Amino acid sequence: MARTVKTTCPYCGVGCGVLATRQPDGAVSVKGDPDHPANFGRLCSKGSALAETLSLDDRLLHPEINGARASWDEALDLVAARFSDAIAEHGPDSVAFYVSGQILTEDYYVANKLMKGFIGSANIDTNSRLCMASSVAGHRRAFGSDTVPGTYEDLEQADLVILTGSNLAWCHPVLFQRLEAAKAANPALRIVTIDPRRTATSALADLHLGLAPDTDVALFNGLLSYLSENGYLDEGYISRHTNGFEEALGAAGACDISRISEETGLSRQDIARFFDLAARTEKMVTVYSQGVNQSVTGTDKVNAILNVHLATGRIGRAGMGPFSVTGQPNAMGGREVGGLANMLAAHMALEDPAHRSLVQSFWQSPRIADRPGLKAVEMFRAVREGKIKALWIMATNPVDSLPDADGVAEALKLCPFVVVSDVTRAADTMDYAHVALPGAAWGEKDGTVTNSERRISRQRRFLELPGEARPDWWALSEVARRLGYADAFAYNGSAAIFREHAQLSAIGNGGTRDFDIGAMADLSAGAYEELPPFQWPARAGQSLHDSRFFARGGFFTPDRKARFIAVTPIELRKRERKYPFVLNTGRIRDQWHTMTRTGKTARLTSHIAEPFAEIHPEDAAALGLRDASLVEVKSSYGAVIVRAQISDRGNKGTVFVPMHWTDQFSSKGRVDAVVAPETDPHSGQPGSKFTPVSLKAVPARWYGFAVMEQKPELRGIDYWAIAPVANGFRLEFAGLEAADFTDLAGRLAGGTLAGAEITSFRDDASSTCRMAYWQDGKLRAALFFAREPVEVSRAWASGLLRLEAETPASRLRVLAGRPAADMPDNGALVCACYQIGANQILNAARGGACTTEAIGQLLKAGTNCGSCRSEIRGLIETVLTEEKTNDGIAKAG
Repeated sequence: MARTVKTTCPYCGVGCGVLATRQPDGAVSVKGDPDHPANFGRLCSKGSALAETLSLDDRLLHPEINGARASWDEALDLVAARFSDAIAEHGPDSVAFYVSGQILTEDYYVANKLMKGFIGSANIDTNSRLCMASSVAGHRRAFGSDTVPGTYEDLEQADLVILTGSNLAWCHPVLFQRLEAAKAANPALRIVTIDPRRTATSALADLHLGLAPDTDVALFNGLLSYLSENGYLDEGYISRHTNGFEEALGAAGACDISRISEETGLSRQDIARFFDLAARTEKMVTVYSQGVNQSVTGTDKVNAILNVHLATGRIGRAGMGPFSVTGQPNAMGGREVGGLANMLAAHMALEDPAHRSLVQSFWQSPRIADRPGLKAVEMFRAVREGKIKALWIMATNPVDSLPDADGVAEALKLCPFVVVSDVTRAADTMDYAHVALPGAAWGEKDGTVTNSERRISRQRRFLELPGEARPDWWALSEVARRLGYADAFAYNGSAAIFREHAQLSAIGNGGTRDFDIGAMADLSAGAYEELPPFQWPARAGQSLHDSRFFARGGFFTPDRKARFIAVTPIELRKRERKYPFVLNTGRIRDQWHTMTRTGKTARLTSHIAEPFAEIHPEDAAALGLRDASLVEVKSSYGAVIVRAQISDRGNKGTVFVPMHWTDQFSSKGRVDAVVAPETDPHSGQPGSKFTPVSLKAVPARWYGFAVMEQKPELRGIDYWAIAPVANGFRLEFAGLEAADFTDLAGRLAGGTLAGAEITSFRDDASSTCRMAYWQDGKLRAALFFAREPVEVSRAWASGLLRLEAETPASRLRVLAGRPAADMPDNGALVCACYQIGANQILNAARGGACTTEAIGQLLKAGTNCGSCRSEIRGLIETVLTEEKTNDGIAKAG
């Protein structure tokens, strides 16, 4: 009998509810949970494809020591011994944990408790440092606590939504869909996007501000001054509930729109329009994400935004407030338990002796960390310098995701002892593990996560643990037991950990701290199993009510007043002659982090299948770069070679490269090897949106494209990018030296196609060669070579494997590189949810479906997560432009 379990999506911080149904034969299907208040049944393309990522082909299923299978006892004994030896010889600060927003709150809690309360060091940090540490620091400076004041409903109740440094359409698609629906329901709602690039989100905007990188402080300081000079301040709120306003206003300076225009690169007209909208619209929400946080001035950017909301009293009321949206499913849960190196559990302050005493007493621990530990970039620098002797990495891939990634790899190579807990072998970091521990994956885990609006949801198990995989909290507890702390870590399940976490949140609180879920402190195992999503605070003895913060003050500073923070724009780093461009990194629509999950499904790789550099047309022309040629992006730290994508979406002098590709999927696409390890001085968050780089055309002698049933051997290929397709793989590749295409095809095909029938076409004059391999009457591989980037319909070719073609004529059609008239080409994938291509949408628009709604009714495209709607609009505009041009020609004739 089929069994359906309510759980939570493991991707972004929206925290969507999921219904996972497992059939008696083991097949799993997923759909959105209509009852979950984060998504009301909606899922994005990644969430919709979750069932396709559950394969075990790449799973780490047993503990390993130095690459050899070991028992759990052997592995854990060794971990405990090496950590114990390092602590005894070099002190507690010689060991470290580097964990992740991918683990559950219960895992996070145990890791933090073991490191800070029993080992006695604060050397535990998380990959969440890379995405929201500046927001944490800004909140704590202004509010006295890391409090997100608002809720998702505020986006639907606002009359002005400012999206700054947030490509909501691609990075938080379900939240974007809620905003899109709100705009349709309320035509008065205005949307402003602030981003150096015109992203998919900008298509919904009434105003796009393409400011120069890292000039946000100048813009929001200017807005603060404009509000003051034109009488739009809430003087009562400022006097009753805040301190430091005059200092912040003085630092902002006069509202000189010409100066602000010069600093930001924006037109005076656009600045004036933005300031007027923000001044006249009371119900205003400012949503910000990585474009704000991932900066060496990220904390100041956050406080410049918070200053505006505090100055107008637009905080904590319906449709009003600053809103940080997180990148990971449990970035917020990690913050709640003190998963950052400078925080204590339950939103308590590591620097506060009273808080340290309270936590130590509650844990009954022998010691408590009394100073901040090493933040992520500092931690791996310390590893490289030999200061960290033992490191435990859990559910994250720092060899690909941290800046100066080659330096991180070198650090791990030098580290005396590295433990990696993960679900997959296919992570570049796994190559550096002395001990590899098999963790539980999504579908096997059991615990809680917290989304961006402070909503705690259950992630429930619906699959059995495969092999010897175990939850992370269990492995941590077992090591704690071996270190002599058995009584403090005698958990019998995640419910017991959650109860302890809830109890600690209420101890000594009484409303003096924001985070309090004391109402859950006595939750039974059964009640925990059935726990519905809820927002904190959930204080014992109090009914859940309006969950917004700060409408009537009540901040968590000593005097309960918010603090305005005086911030000034920094002088932008000058671009060196050697590195004249600015590199910006970020996500694409259908991929997630380093692709260890999303890279397993053809549905998600078919939208964008290889790494690219988005380059302004004027820059490309000056460099001699053509669309689809190869380009080297290089900094003083490292280089990548990726496909050139010529586009005016970004400003001249900037280049955008996505963050996802690793050595598992491309030859040289690890863009974080290029990113500078410069960090914000307050938050320690790296500035992943601004690295000076050079661009150089890569002189490829030839290009290739292939679809193959078997994964090819890629050693010796100068450039390659691989992705799954139905029944096999697709491969983009290129070479810097002349090659014998017949020999190269044979080497790529390998021994699996020995004896295959080969259909081929060759034109030496144009250096064109095409070969198709057939066995048992079915296509097993097709390879296309050319002097220029190969002109083949990728979407069509990716569906050819196992095609039956008996006649020579039908086989030759494959070599044509595009379908015959009786085999329509759907075009490049646009809608991943329903697998709808660009040509299908263009044809529908030419047939009269000239709105996104009409396309949705006809093809379903854009009706699920909605993240493809901006692309659909662009295609419709193409058709409408064609029709206007044709009409003009007809009238002229």
